[in-house]
Amino acid sequence: MKGTAVTPPPQKPRVVLGFDFGMRQIGVAVGQEVTHSATPLTTLKARDGKPHWDQVTQLIEQWRPDLLIVGLPLNMDQSEQFLTQAARRFGNRLHGRYGLAVEWIDERLSTIEARERLNLKTPFLGRHPKLDQVAAQCILQTWLREQ
Repeated sequence: MKGTAVTPPPQKPRVVLGFDFGMRQIGVAVGQEVTHSATPLTTLKARDGKPHWDQVTQLIEQWRPDLLIVGLPLNMDQSEQFLTQAARRFGNRLHGRYGLAVEWIDERLSTIEARERLNLKTPFLGRHPKLDQVAAQCILQTWLREQ
């Protein structure tokens, strides 16, 4: 018909996995676009920034995400550092292994926000076991808010 617009069907809300990259630990959170909320999932052990890929595969199979978000550790002046490039490599590996789109987001201050959420007021000897996954939640919620 001439002049008739066809409305495309609505897109389904996406499930998103977020990663707080670290050389020894990688926090993981899951979120979705319906409520724009994220939930901490787990902390993966890593060696030189490389996780046990079978654990990542299990998370991908369990949650079937549509998109992966990786936090970029930038300096306060927005310049890049060694960890920034390592996080980019990690995101590129995720894309290469799973064929999922990867987006990066500035993660500055996510650990401080995670410490506040966990009510860690004093310096903690060692790392809190949920710190990295709550930081991943903060990263993912920032991304969701910006959508």
